[in-house]
Amino acid sequence: MADPAQFERLLSASPFFGRLEPDTRRAVADLCVTRSLARGETLFRKDDPADAFYAIRHGEIRITAGTGAGRRMTLNVLGPGDIFGEIALFDGRPRSADAVAAEPAALFAVRRRDMLDLVGRRADLSLRVIELLCERLRSASARLEETVLMPLPARIARRLLTLAEDFGREISISQEDLADFAGTTRETVNRQLQCWRRQGMLDLHRNRVVVRDPAALASAASP
Repeated sequence: MADPAQFERLLSASPFFGRLEPDTRRAVADLCVTRSLARGETLFRKDDPADAFYAIRHGEIRITAGTGAGRRMTLNVLGPGDIFGEIALFDGRPRSADAVAAEPAALFAVRRRDMLDLVGRRADLSLRVIELLCERLRSASARLEETVLMPLPARIARRLLTLAEDFGREISISQEDLADFAGTTRETVNRQLQCWRRQGMLDLHRNRVVVRDPAALASAASP
């Protein structure tokens, strides 16, 4: 059952929706419906119509893409409180990747037709859409700069810190997925993680990384 008040709390913490006028944010929250996914269930696939955006109540969603060799690549890992799918919602283009539940998940959803109707009636929301597109362009530029110029250990550390912000110090992720996320190979990630393990910065388990020293990891993330 939809809970607009809980959805509004998630929206309030969002860099995009948090800067809306309170009554506009409540109007967005009132549009929500709920969606539940079983482990391994697909929310949407690449090239599907962008018919809604989502906020995660609980669970984990992985954004993945296929490669020419037939393997899957993890582009992002999303957890409770994360909001996703809003860019495709506004530009009307098909989805650019797959979204799959890595564990049972419950989501809030706002349908595209409902959101666009509200955008047409709320000037502050229209302005935030423009600001959002600018922010995403800057973010894409920064990510490209990071990939080209930043040392690999710093990139891996940044990816781990990003995941820890969503999931806490115990992060469920394979080294192969972390390598995809950082733009490198599993072997390289393994060597770096083993080095940090010996330094006491983290512990390694099967498909799990436990951050022991966030301050040291943050220092490693600095170029």
